[in-house]
Amino acid sequence: MDMVLPLAGIRCIECATGVAAAYAGRLLASMGADVVMVEPEEGSPLRREPPFLGPDGGESALFAYLSAGKQAISIDLGTEAGQAELARLLGTANILIEDVAIADKAAMGLDPEKVSARWPALVHLSLLPFGSHGPKAGWVGSELTLIHSAGEGFLLPNGLSAALFPERPPLKIAGHFAEMQGGVAGALSALAALWSGTGQYVDVSVQDANLAVGAFTVQRYGDGSLEHRLSRSFRYGGVIECRDGNVELLTLEQRQWHGLLELMGRPDWSQDPALEDAVVRSQRGDFINAQIRSWAASRNVEDVVMAAQKLGVPMARYNTPEQILSGQHETARGLFAEMPMADGRACRMQTGPFRFDGRPLPARPWPVPLDVEPQPVATPLARRERA
Repeated sequence: MDMVLPLAGIRCIECATGVAAAYAGRLLASMGADVVMVEPEEGSPLRREPPFLGPDGGESALFAYLSAGKQAISIDLGTEAGQAELARLLGTANILIEDVAIADKAAMGLDPEKVSARWPALVHLSLLPFGSHGPKAGWVGSELTLIHSAGEGFLLPNGLSAALFPERPPLKIAGHFAEMQGGVAGALSALAALWSGTGQYVDVSVQDANLAVGAFTVQRYGDGSLEHRLSRSFRYGGVIECRDGNVELLTLEQRQWHGLLELMGRPDWSQDPALEDAVVRSQRGDFINAQIRSWAASRNVEDVVMAAQKLGVPMARYNTPEQILSGQHETARGLFAEMPMADGRACRMQTGPFRFDGRPLPARPWPVPLDVEPQPVATPLARRERA
């Protein structure tokens, strides 16, 4: 694809052992940044994270996804020679991403004050479970502890899922939801710092990034409401069962409510003038949901979703993995591309969760083997190193 990517000419050095920092680098790489992964001599621990590609093992699928489009080099940051090599790389970089624990930064040549003094124009992004300042800065956090410490795990499952399985304990969202939210916050924060035109230390907490996801829940603390997975639900909407699957429905705006009524053929019950008031609709939520579920039970998911989207009603199908790869929406937006693997096979991989100029991002190359000397940036942004 002939496309000039927005971060072409930007170099990023990534010292990551966790998903959050690696995903921040992945997002920058997908936008055209030249990202060099600095790994220990035995390779990143992410290379050993399941699931693995192929029936008999092989490469880590997680690592392959997080590392697409990046270069890789092994450096022992615990040695003077390793730190000298890192310094050489940082002298060519615009952004540094790392998730090294606070107590270990200085010993690995990543002390924020020394980095800032030597490379004043460098954006230094630290991405830790609980940030690098405050009483929890030294805490260790995993995906499980992060999703629950930010509150989202406390609320799952809810709605129809909680009604169907009330005995289930709080759940962790599948995959690396919390860490990837941290990665998104990290990438955006690093870019904001870069565009400010001044080098700076950017401190991102994965927990804080996930608290932002549950902003409505936090907001409700102000009126004394403490949400719980067994009581939290949409007043109407949420998970709706159709004849051949489930959809998610959410109507927050008046126009969306009118679109829903149009979708359902403006049934007699909906003509009550009192339902024009959002407060009244909330009070009658159980009744409205009963009508919606009765209407949807005899209809197919694809038909309902397509009609809803034409009317501006926020509704989407609950997809199986196969449907995500072959869905009309995903295909039209070019979310997935064929990626040639190192062993000659190919797999479909998400190129990026956004588009530029109305076009999907191009596929990034499969991760290169460790210790291939990083290539120079084609058109590097000017950098000045302080002696």
